[in-house]
Amino acid sequence: MVGMERIRNRKGREPGAQRAGLRPVRMLFFLAAILLVIFLLSFSIGRYGVPADQVLRILFSRIFHLPIAETWTSEMETVVINIRLPRILLACLVGCSLSAAGASYQGVFQNPMAAPDILGASSGAAFGAALAILFGAASGMITLSAFLFSMITVLAVFLIAQRAPGARVVNLILAGIMISSLFTAGTSYIKLVADPTNQLPQITYWLMGSLSGARLRDIGFVALPLALGLVPLLLLRWQINILTLGDEEARTLGINTNRLRLIVIVCSTLVTAASVSVSGMIGWVGLVIPHLCRKLVGSNYRYLMPATYLGGAAFLLLVDNLSRNLLAVEIPIGILTAFIGAPFFIYLICRREKTL
Repeated sequence: MVGMERIRNRKGREPGAQRAGLRPVRMLFFLAAILLVIFLLSFSIGRYGVPADQVLRILFSRIFHLPIAETWTSEMETVVINIRLPRILLACLVGCSLSAAGASYQGVFQNPMAAPDILGASSGAAFGAALAILFGAASGMITLSAFLFSMITVLAVFLIAQRAPGARVVNLILAGIMISSLFTAGTSYIKLVADPTNQLPQITYWLMGSLSGARLRDIGFVALPLALGLVPLLLLRWQINILTLGDEEARTLGINTNRLRLIVIVCSTLVTAASVSVSGMIGWVGLVIPHLCRKLVGSNYRYLMPATYLGGAAFLLLVDNLSRNLLAVEIPIGILTAFIGAPFFIYLICRREKTL
Protein backbone atom coordinates (compact mmCIF):
# COMPACT_ATOMS: atom_id res chain seq x y z
CA MET A 1 0.00 0.00 0.00
CA VAL A 2 2.80 2.38 0.79
CA GLY A 3 4.47 1.58 -2.53
CA MET A 4 1.23 2.17 -4.41
CA GLU A 5 0.72 5.44 -2.58
CA ARG A 6 4.20 6.62 -3.55
CA ILE A 7 3.57 5.75 -7.18
CA ARG A 8 0.20 7.51 -7.06
CA ASN A 9 1.73 10.62 -5.49
CA ARG A 10 4.59 10.63 -7.97
CA LYS A 11 2.16 10.32 -10.86
CA GLY A 12 0.09 13.10 -9.39
CA ARG A 13 3.07 15.39 -9.09
CA GLU A 14 4.64 14.76 -12.48
CA PRO A 15 2.12 16.61 -14.67
CA GLY A 16 2.36 19.72 -12.50
CA ALA A 17 6.15 19.60 -12.50
CA GLN A 18 6.18 19.11 -16.25
CA ARG A 19 3.83 22.04 -16.75
CA ALA A 20 6.00 24.22 -14.50
CA GLY A 21 9.08 23.25 -16.51
CA LEU A 22 7.37 23.76 -19.85
CA ARG A 23 6.16 27.28 -19.09
CA PRO A 24 9.60 28.96 -19.37
CA VAL A 25 10.31 27.01 -22.56
CA ARG A 26 7.04 28.17 -24.05
CA MET A 27 7.83 31.75 -23.08
CA LEU A 28 11.20 31.46 -24.81
CA PHE A 29 9.48 30.32 -28.00
CA PHE A 30 7.01 33.17 -27.58
CA LEU A 31 9.82 35.73 -27.26
CA ALA A 32 11.58 34.22 -30.27
CA ALA A 33 8.39 34.49 -32.32
CA ILE A 34 7.93 38.14 -31.29
CA LEU A 35 11.52 38.91 -32.25
CA LEU A 36 11.09 37.22 -35.63
CA VAL A 37 7.90 39.16 -36.39
CA ILE A 38 9.44 42.51 -35.42
CA PHE A 39 12.60 41.63 -37.35
CA LEU A 40 10.71 40.99 -40.59
CA LEU A 41 8.32 43.93 -40.20
CA SER A 42 11.25 46.30 -39.59
CA PHE A 43 12.34 45.95 -43.23
CA SER A 44 8.98 47.22 -44.50
CA ILE A 45 8.53 50.06 -42.00
CA GLY A 46 10.02 53.39 -42.99
CA ARG A 47 9.63 56.52 -45.03
CA TYR A 48 10.39 54.47 -48.13
CA GLY A 49 7.93 51.62 -47.94
CA VAL A 50 8.91 48.17 -49.20
CA PRO A 51 6.20 45.48 -49.49
CA ALA A 52 6.72 42.49 -47.23
CA ASP A 53 6.77 39.99 -50.09
CA GLN A 54 9.48 42.00 -51.85
CA VAL A 55 11.50 42.13 -48.64
CA LEU A 56 11.47 38.33 -48.38
CA ARG A 57 12.38 37.94 -52.04
CA ILE A 58 15.30 40.36 -51.70
CA LEU A 59 16.59 38.71 -48.54
CA PHE A 60 16.37 35.18 -49.92
CA SER A 61 17.96 36.26 -53.19
CA ARG A 62 20.84 38.37 -51.89
CA ILE A 63 21.64 36.64 -48.59
CA PHE A 64 20.86 33.00 -49.32
CA HIS A 65 21.60 33.33 -53.06
CA LEU A 66 18.45 31.54 -54.14
CA PRO A 67 17.48 31.73 -57.82
CA ILE A 68 14.55 34.14 -57.52
CA ALA A 69 13.32 36.29 -60.39
CA GLU A 70 13.84 40.02 -59.75
CA THR A 71 10.50 41.74 -59.19
CA TRP A 72 11.94 44.59 -57.12
CA THR A 73 13.61 47.85 -57.99
CA SER A 74 17.23 48.76 -57.30
CA GLU A 75 16.03 51.36 -54.80
CA MET A 76 14.20 48.66 -52.81
CA GLU A 77 17.31 46.49 -52.74
CA THR A 78 19.48 49.40 -51.60
CA VAL A 79 17.08 50.28 -48.79
CA VAL A 80 16.71 46.69 -47.58
CA ILE A 81 20.32 45.48 -47.88
CA ASN A 82 22.46 48.57 -47.41
CA ILE A 83 20.38 50.70 -45.03
CA ARG A 84 17.91 48.67 -43.02
CA LEU A 85 19.65 45.31 -42.71
CA PRO A 86 22.75 46.68 -40.88
CA ARG A 87 20.61 48.83 -38.62
CA ILE A 88 18.23 46.00 -37.75
CA LEU A 89 21.07 43.58 -37.03
CA LEU A 90 22.88 46.17 -34.92
CA ALA A 91 19.73 46.95 -32.93
CA CYS A 92 19.28 43.24 -32.17
CA LEU A 93 22.92 42.81 -31.14
CA VAL A 94 23.03 45.91 -28.93
CA GLY A 95 19.70 45.15 -27.26
CA CYS A 96 20.70 41.53 -26.67
CA SER A 97 24.08 42.55 -25.23
CA LEU A 98 22.86 45.29 -22.90
CA SER A 99 20.05 43.19 -21.45
CA ALA A 100 22.34 40.17 -20.99
CA ALA A 101 24.96 42.34 -19.27
CA GLY A 102 22.30 43.79 -16.96
CA ALA A 103 21.02 40.35 -15.98
CA SER A 104 24.57 39.11 -15.37
CA TYR A 105 25.49 42.09 -13.19
CA GLN A 106 22.29 41.69 -11.19
CA GLY A 107 23.17 38.07 -10.48
CA VAL A 108 26.84 38.68 -9.70
CA PHE A 109 26.28 41.69 -7.44
CA GLN A 110 22.98 40.30 -6.05
CA ASN A 111 21.48 43.71 -6.66
CA PRO A 112 18.26 44.18 -8.68
CA MET A 113 19.28 47.75 -9.53
CA ALA A 114 22.56 46.75 -11.19
CA ALA A 115 22.82 47.92 -14.80
CA PRO A 116 25.43 47.60 -17.59
CA ASP A 117 27.01 50.92 -16.63
CA ILE A 118 27.51 50.00 -12.96
CA LEU A 119 31.30 49.76 -13.43
CA GLY A 120 31.58 52.93 -15.51
CA ALA A 121 31.85 51.32 -18.95
CA SER A 122 29.33 53.72 -20.49
CA SER A 123 30.95 56.78 -18.94
CA GLY A 124 34.35 55.72 -20.24
CA ALA A 125 32.94 55.15 -23.71
CA ALA A 126 31.29 58.58 -23.67
CA PHE A 127 34.60 60.21 -22.72
CA GLY A 128 36.46 58.32 -25.44
CA ALA A 129 33.94 59.25 -28.11
CA ALA A 130 33.85 62.91 -27.03
CA LEU A 131 37.65 63.07 -27.04
CA ALA A 132 37.83 61.59 -30.54
CA ILE A 133 35.20 64.03 -31.82
CA LEU A 134 37.12 66.91 -30.24
CA PHE A 135 40.21 65.97 -32.25
CA GLY A 136 38.21 65.61 -35.46
CA ALA A 137 38.50 61.82 -35.79
CA ALA A 138 36.55 59.83 -38.36
CA SER A 139 33.57 57.70 -37.38
CA GLY A 140 35.63 54.51 -37.20
CA MET A 141 38.15 56.11 -34.84
CA ILE A 142 35.32 57.46 -32.68
CA THR A 143 33.98 53.94 -32.26
CA LEU A 144 37.43 52.55 -31.50
CA SER A 145 38.19 55.31 -29.00
CA ALA A 146 34.89 54.74 -27.22
CA PHE A 147 35.58 51.01 -26.96
CA LEU A 148 39.15 51.43 -25.69
CA PHE A 149 38.27 54.03 -23.05
CA SER A 150 35.36 51.90 -21.91
CA MET A 151 37.71 48.98 -21.27
CA ILE A 152 40.30 51.28 -19.64
CA THR A 153 37.64 52.58 -17.28
CA VAL A 154 36.65 49.13 -16.08
CA LEU A 155 40.32 48.13 -15.75
CA ALA A 156 40.86 51.13 -13.49
CA VAL A 157 37.83 50.09 -11.43
CA PHE A 158 39.29 46.60 -11.00
CA LEU A 159 42.69 47.93 -9.91
CA ILE A 160 41.15 50.24 -7.34
CA ALA A 161 38.83 47.53 -6.00
CA GLN A 162 41.75 45.13 -5.52
CA ARG A 163 43.79 47.63 -3.55
CA ALA A 164 40.94 48.75 -1.31
CA PRO A 165 40.25 46.76 1.88
CA GLY A 166 36.89 45.16 2.52
CA ALA A 167 34.41 43.19 0.44
CA ARG A 168 35.43 43.01 -3.20
CA VAL A 169 31.89 43.31 -4.56
CA VAL A 170 31.23 46.49 -2.58
CA ASN A 171 34.63 47.88 -3.63
CA LEU A 172 33.81 47.27 -7.29
CA ILE A 173 30.53 49.15 -7.02
CA LEU A 174 32.07 52.09 -5.13
CA ALA A 175 35.05 52.27 -7.49
CA GLY A 176 32.67 52.16 -10.45
CA ILE A 177 30.72 55.10 -9.07
CA MET A 178 33.89 57.14 -8.47
CA ILE A 179 35.55 56.41 -11.81
CA SER A 180 32.26 56.96 -13.63
CA SER A 181 31.92 60.39 -12.02
CA LEU A 182 35.49 61.23 -13.00
CA PHE A 183 34.98 60.38 -16.67
CA THR A 184 31.60 62.12 -16.69
CA ALA A 185 33.36 65.28 -15.48
CA GLY A 186 35.92 64.82 -18.24
CA THR A 187 33.16 64.54 -20.83
CA SER A 188 31.54 67.71 -19.48
CA TYR A 189 34.83 69.57 -19.81
CA ILE A 190 35.23 68.39 -23.41
CA LYS A 191 31.73 69.67 -24.16
CA LEU A 192 32.72 72.99 -22.59
CA VAL A 193 35.77 73.50 -24.83
CA ALA A 194 34.30 71.92 -27.99
CA ASP A 195 33.35 73.99 -31.03
CA PRO A 196 29.69 74.92 -30.43
CA THR A 197 28.82 74.87 -34.13
CA ASN A 198 30.14 71.45 -35.16
CA GLN A 199 31.74 69.40 -32.40
CA LEU A 200 29.32 70.09 -29.54
CA PRO A 201 26.18 69.01 -31.46
CA GLN A 202 27.96 65.85 -32.60
CA ILE A 203 29.02 65.00 -29.05
CA THR A 204 25.55 65.71 -27.70
CA TYR A 205 23.90 63.55 -30.35
CA TRP A 206 26.29 60.67 -29.68
CA LEU A 207 25.56 60.84 -25.96
CA MET A 208 21.83 60.53 -26.63
CA GLY A 209 22.35 57.23 -28.45
CA SER A 210 21.40 56.41 -32.01
CA LEU A 211 21.65 53.62 -34.57
CA SER A 212 21.34 55.92 -37.57
CA GLY A 213 24.06 55.50 -40.12
CA ALA A 214 24.72 51.90 -39.09
CA ARG A 215 26.86 50.01 -41.58
CA LEU A 216 28.00 46.43 -41.95
CA ARG A 217 31.50 47.45 -40.85
CA ASP A 218 30.03 48.40 -37.44
CA ILE A 219 28.69 44.87 -37.09
CA GLY A 220 32.06 43.51 -38.13
CA PHE A 221 33.77 45.64 -35.48
CA VAL A 222 31.59 44.41 -32.61
CA ALA A 223 31.05 40.83 -33.80
CA LEU A 224 34.14 39.35 -32.13
CA PRO A 225 33.83 41.18 -28.76
CA LEU A 226 30.14 40.33 -28.57
CA ALA A 227 30.79 36.68 -29.37
CA LEU A 228 33.57 36.51 -26.76
CA GLY A 229 31.17 37.93 -24.18
CA LEU A 230 27.75 36.50 -25.03
CA VAL A 231 28.76 32.89 -25.61
CA PRO A 232 30.49 32.41 -22.21
CA LEU A 233 27.59 34.13 -20.44
CA LEU A 234 25.18 31.70 -22.03
CA LEU A 235 27.37 28.72 -21.13
CA LEU A 236 27.88 29.91 -17.53
CA ARG A 237 24.21 30.62 -16.83
CA TRP A 238 24.02 27.46 -14.69
CA GLN A 239 26.78 28.71 -12.40
CA ILE A 240 25.38 32.25 -12.18
CA ASN A 241 22.42 30.62 -10.41
CA ILE A 242 24.82 29.43 -7.72
CA LEU A 243 26.34 32.90 -7.33
CA THR A 244 22.93 34.27 -6.42
CA LEU A 245 22.94 31.99 -3.35
CA GLY A 246 25.96 33.74 -1.87
CA ASP A 247 29.68 32.98 -1.71
CA GLU A 248 29.52 30.50 1.18
CA GLU A 249 26.88 28.32 -0.44
CA ALA A 250 28.70 28.49 -3.78
CA ARG A 251 31.99 27.37 -2.23
CA THR A 252 30.33 24.39 -0.57
CA LEU A 253 29.26 23.30 -4.06
CA GLY A 254 32.83 23.50 -5.32
CA ILE A 255 32.51 26.77 -7.24
CA ASN A 256 35.44 29.20 -7.30
CA THR A 257 33.35 32.32 -6.75
CA ASN A 258 36.16 34.84 -7.32
CA ARG A 259 37.13 33.32 -10.65
CA LEU A 260 33.52 32.90 -11.80
CA ARG A 261 32.62 36.43 -10.78
CA LEU A 262 35.66 37.78 -12.65
CA ILE A 263 34.76 35.87 -15.83
CA VAL A 264 31.15 37.05 -15.75
CA ILE A 265 32.13 40.67 -15.09
CA VAL A 266 34.74 40.65 -17.87
CA CYS A 267 32.29 39.15 -20.37
CA SER A 268 29.53 41.58 -19.37
CA THR A 269 31.91 44.53 -19.58
CA LEU A 270 33.14 43.41 -22.99
CA VAL A 271 29.67 43.29 -24.51
CA THR A 272 28.70 46.58 -22.85
CA ALA A 273 31.79 48.36 -24.17
CA ALA A 274 31.30 46.99 -27.68
CA SER A 275 27.60 47.91 -27.71
CA VAL A 276 28.00 51.44 -26.39
CA SER A 277 30.90 52.14 -28.77
CA VAL A 278 28.66 51.68 -31.84
CA SER A 279 25.33 52.91 -30.47
CA GLY A 280 26.11 55.65 -27.98
CA MET A 281 24.51 55.94 -24.56
CA ILE A 282 21.38 53.78 -24.45
CA GLY A 283 19.99 53.34 -20.98
CA TRP A 284 17.28 51.29 -19.27
CA VAL A 285 17.57 48.26 -21.57
CA GLY A 286 19.86 46.42 -19.18
CA LEU A 287 17.68 47.31 -16.20
CA VAL A 288 14.11 46.87 -17.44
CA ILE A 289 14.41 43.82 -19.71
CA PRO A 290 15.91 41.44 -17.10
CA HIS A 291 13.11 42.33 -14.66
CA LEU A 292 10.47 41.81 -17.34
CA CYS A 293 11.98 38.47 -18.30
CA ARG A 294 11.94 37.38 -14.67
CA LYS A 295 8.20 37.97 -14.71
CA LEU A 296 7.92 35.74 -17.78
CA VAL A 297 10.33 32.86 -17.12
CA GLY A 298 11.33 33.18 -13.46
CA SER A 299 14.68 33.80 -11.81
CA ASN A 300 16.40 30.63 -12.99
CA TYR A 301 19.29 31.78 -15.19
CA ARG A 302 18.92 28.61 -17.23
CA TYR A 303 15.91 30.30 -18.83
CA LEU A 304 16.48 33.91 -17.79
CA MET A 305 19.66 34.41 -19.80
CA PRO A 306 18.21 33.23 -23.15
CA ALA A 307 15.08 35.24 -22.39
CA THR A 308 17.10 38.42 -21.89
CA TYR A 309 18.89 37.79 -25.19
CA LEU A 310 15.58 37.54 -27.06
CA GLY A 311 13.71 40.19 -25.06
CA GLY A 312 16.50 42.76 -25.28
CA ALA A 313 16.86 42.32 -29.02
CA ALA A 314 13.11 42.59 -29.61
CA PHE A 315 12.74 45.60 -27.30
CA LEU A 316 15.54 47.69 -28.80
CA LEU A 317 14.50 46.79 -32.34
CA LEU A 318 10.94 47.92 -31.57
CA VAL A 319 12.17 51.15 -30.00
CA ASP A 320 14.45 51.80 -32.97
CA ASN A 321 11.50 51.42 -35.33
CA LEU A 322 9.63 54.00 -33.28
CA SER A 323 12.61 56.36 -33.24
CA ARG A 324 12.87 56.47 -37.04
CA ASN A 325 9.16 56.51 -37.84
CA LEU A 326 7.37 58.30 -34.99
CA LEU A 327 8.17 61.84 -36.15
CA ALA A 328 9.45 63.50 -39.30
CA VAL A 329 12.82 63.90 -37.55
CA GLU A 330 14.47 60.82 -36.07
CA ILE A 331 14.40 60.71 -32.29
CA PRO A 332 17.63 59.54 -30.59
CA ILE A 333 16.98 56.05 -29.33
CA GLY A 334 18.38 56.79 -25.88
CA ILE A 335 15.58 59.29 -25.29
CA LEU A 336 12.89 56.79 -26.22
CA THR A 337 14.31 53.99 -24.07
CA ALA A 338 14.18 56.37 -21.09
CA PHE A 339 10.62 57.48 -21.87
CA ILE A 340 9.48 53.86 -22.21
CA GLY A 341 11.74 52.19 -19.68
CA ALA A 342 11.30 54.46 -16.67
CA PRO A 343 7.46 54.34 -16.48
CA PHE A 344 7.50 50.62 -17.22
CA PHE A 345 10.01 49.99 -14.45
CA ILE A 346 7.81 51.96 -12.05
CA TYR A 347 4.92 49.74 -13.09
CA LEU A 348 6.97 46.61 -12.40
CA ILE A 349 7.94 47.91 -8.95
CA CYS A 350 4.32 48.70 -8.06
CA ARG A 351 3.15 45.29 -9.26
CA ARG A 352 5.83 43.59 -7.16
CA GLU A 353 4.82 45.56 -4.07
CA LYS A 354 1.18 44.56 -4.51
CA THR A 355 2.03 40.88 -4.72
CA LEU A 356 4.15 40.87 -1.52
